[in-house]
Amino acid sequence: MKNSELGHIVVTRGIDEKTKEDSGFAEFINESVLKYVVCDWGDTCEEDARSNNEAVEKGDARILAVYTYPKTGEKIWIITEWDRSVTTILFPHEY
Repeated sequence: MKNSELGHIVVTRGIDEKTKEDSGFAEFINESVLKYVVCDWGDTCEEDARSNNEAVEKGDARILAVYTYPKTGEKIWIITEWDRSVTTILFPHEY
């Protein structure tokens, strides 16, 4: 996946607040995005990883990846919309 295929990258209020209070979390977000753009889907289940790979290949479906912050065990989701217009970084409870 190329950076241009992410569209606008946005974060939720919860992610924004956490990155401001925890520089390690901010670094984790950056690392997660770097993994995402090379199709490393983190802690995503096998079935969703296959769906993501197909979506990247065909360009016609939404992509969702899961990453876990090692320091706290908190999970984040990174979701790119089917039309590649926007990629959102959020906590699962913010969905």
